[in-house]
Amino acid sequence: MWRKPQHHKDLRQPNDHVHWAELFYDLIHVVTIFLLGNYLSANLTVDGFLIFTGLFVALWYAWGELSIFNSIYVSTDIWHRIIMSVMMCTVMFMAAAIPSIEGEGWSYFAVGFALNRALLALFYLRAQRANGSTCPMCSEQIRNFFVFAVIFGISAFLPRPYCYWAFATAMVATQLVYMIPGISVLRFERFVPRLGHMAERFSLLTLIVLGEGFFKLVVTLSEKGIHKVTPDVLVNYTLGGIAMFVMCWLYFDFVGNGRPRNQRLATLVAWWLAHLVLMLCGVMVGVALAAQVKVGFWQPYPTDYAAIGCFGLAGYIAMLWVLKSVIEHRIPSEHGSWEVRFVGIVIAVACFFVVPYVPALIGNLIWSTALISQIAIPVFRGWKQFSRE
Repeated sequence: MWRKPQHHKDLRQPNDHVHWAELFYDLIHVVTIFLLGNYLSANLTVDGFLIFTGLFVALWYAWGELSIFNSIYVSTDIWHRIIMSVMMCTVMFMAAAIPSIEGEGWSYFAVGFALNRALLALFYLRAQRANGSTCPMCSEQIRNFFVFAVIFGISAFLPRPYCYWAFATAMVATQLVYMIPGISVLRFERFVPRLGHMAERFSLLTLIVLGEGFFKLVVTLSEKGIHKVTPDVLVNYTLGGIAMFVMCWLYFDFVGNGRPRNQRLATLVAWWLAHLVLMLCGVMVGVALAAQVKVGFWQPYPTDYAAIGCFGLAGYIAMLWVLKSVIEHRIPSEHGSWEVRFVGIVIAVACFFVVPYVPALIGNLIWSTALISQIAIPVFRGWKQFSRE
């Protein structure tokens, strides 16, 4: 309760498991992702998708950069918990602002994000005071987060569209301090997260993201009335649930909890960004599957939902492919080879161009083939090898 933040390299046996305070922080992202999904459902346009993507990226970094700090420093004392509780409230404000983000909600979202950045700077300030050997790295993080907190705060009060451009530019800049070799904080020897801890963090948030697909399906059907729909809608509904389970299965068998194969800058950045895109695509698919309870077998699947569902699945499969190339070797990957992923991506993209001209039954069959093939082919190959051995 009283121990100051300590760098994990200074501990004899640092634990990779996630602390309960981090898990509780994840809870607010459950409702955040649900509200983001609702926003995308109500704004299935190019502008709506771009706003949805920007909000998702901002919220994902509000989660991810705190996870990085908690992976570098083991910090569970009372002041850490108090700051964590306030940080959770900043995300609560950001989440509540999503439905009105194009109006008055924007200022609340930007101010919440700015305060979230300032609190991260405060975490590094506490770590700097308790860990003299990591002062240079902490000093840069303190400076970066405080400067960007001010910029994000100013963007809350700028006129449109300048507020969005200022916010987006600052978001890009926050990531460049990790990715540009000459200025990257990764150049510091002590800026090394517990990779096992970060892998577990990614896996837990992926569970939340994909679980939201179930949530979206159930809420949509309950609002419509399960007793009011036809049997074919219930079949589609079941298919949607199975699809979300298979996506989770794919992630955990092939890349979930996988550590990077090395600590090179390019590897760590690819690992980080691939998880961001994978989770974004997971939300897209979850929203798209909610339309399963809006059509029967014989009507065409709604084109706008098909767009995010097909390209979301293609992106999800592609990110599994990328993650396989940057994590340590895993036996299932021997059977989930690149050609399997390529076939799934091609079928998913082709499905979008077919959907408007065929009944939903056929569209679902094509889309399901793209998804199910990603687990069925590796399992079949694995079974053949197992039988021979």
